[in-house]
Amino acid sequence: MYRLARNLLFRLSGEAAHELSLDMLNAANRLHLLGIGLPEPVYAPVQVMGLTFPNAVGLAAGLDKNADHLDSLGRLGFGFVEVGTVTPRPQPGNPKPRLFRIPEEGAIINRMGFNNKGVDHLVQQVRKRHYEGLLGINIGKNLTTPVAQALDDYRTGLRAVYADADYVTVNISSPNTPGLRSLQSGDTLRELLAPLKAEQAALADQYGRYVPIAVKIAPDMDDDEIRAVAQTLRALKIDGVIATNTTLDKTQVTGLRHGDEQGGLSGRPLTDASTEVIRVLADALENDLPIIGVGGIHCAQDAAAKIQAGARLVQLYTGLIYEGPQLVQSCAEALAGLGDANA
Repeated sequence: MYRLARNLLFRLSGEAAHELSLDMLNAANRLHLLGIGLPEPVYAPVQVMGLTFPNAVGLAAGLDKNADHLDSLGRLGFGFVEVGTVTPRPQPGNPKPRLFRIPEEGAIINRMGFNNKGVDHLVQQVRKRHYEGLLGINIGKNLTTPVAQALDDYRTGLRAVYADADYVTVNISSPNTPGLRSLQSGDTLRELLAPLKAEQAALADQYGRYVPIAVKIAPDMDDDEIRAVAQTLRALKIDGVIATNTTLDKTQVTGLRHGDEQGGLSGRPLTDASTEVIRVLADALENDLPIIGVGGIHCAQDAAAKIQAGARLVQLYTGLIYEGPQLVQSCAEALAGLGDANA
C-alpha cells in the first residue's frame, strides 16, 4: 500500500510531496483512520539521559519543523519524536527548489535552510498536542544572526522550549546555514555549550525539572576532530550527542540526476559514514554520555548496526520516506530483540 502511495507522491516535487504527505497524515488522524492497518507500537523501554523511552526508535528533526504534525507522526509507533529545527524568529529558508530525491541511491539532498515559523509558533503547537510520547525539540540560530552571536539565539531557544520539551537538541551541524558548522570546532564549541549548560541549570531551578541537552554533530569530521568534540562534551557534562546530520560528501551520487545539487545528503549514502562516526564517538566517550544514531537507516539491520556501534537510540528520516511507516515497527522490533546492549 505504501509503495503505491509513494510512487504517486514521487511524481510531485520533493517539497510538494513532503507537504502533501504530512497534510494527509493529519487528515487521517483527524478521521481516526491513521492506526488502521498498523500494528501496536513496540514497547521495549530504554533508559537514556534520565528518561524512559518507550522504544529505541525516534523520528529525527527536520520532518516536522513546526510541530504542526506532532500528533499524527506520533501515532506511527515511534518511541520519541523530535521536532524542529526551530529558530527564535520565523524565517523562510532558502529559495525553492531546495529538496531533491535521488531514488537510485535511496537518498535526498536538501538545502532547506531552517525554514520555520519561529519558536513561539512551535511552542503553541506543542502545548496543544495529544501525543503523550517523549518529545525532543531541536533549536538553531537564525540566518541573519552572525555566528559570533549564535549563543544569543541558542539561549533564546532553550529558554523558550525548556518547559515543554523532554530533551533539547542543539543543532550546530546543518550544512545549510553559513558558518554554522564552525561552532563544532575547538574553543568555539566550549564557548557555546558552557553558557548553555549554565542556562540549563538556572532553568532547572526555575521549573523544578531537569531537561537534558543533546548536541547534533556532522559526519564530515576526521577521527581526531570527532575525539576533540567528544572531549568537550564530556568535560561540560552534556547529556547526549546525536550522530549525525547530513553530509556534504556527494561521492556516491556523482553523475546521478540531482547528485550535484548543493545541500546536505541523507539516506543510504550516509549509512556507513554515520555508523563509523558513532563507533569513534563511543570509543572516545567511554559511556560518559549516550549517543543517538541517525543517518541512512533503511532497514532493521541498519538500525541494529548503529546500536552495535555504540548508539543507545536511533532516529529515522529519509528511510521513512522511502520505506514507509513499517520501517518504524521493524526497527523497533529488531532493537527490542537486541536488548539494552549498551546499558
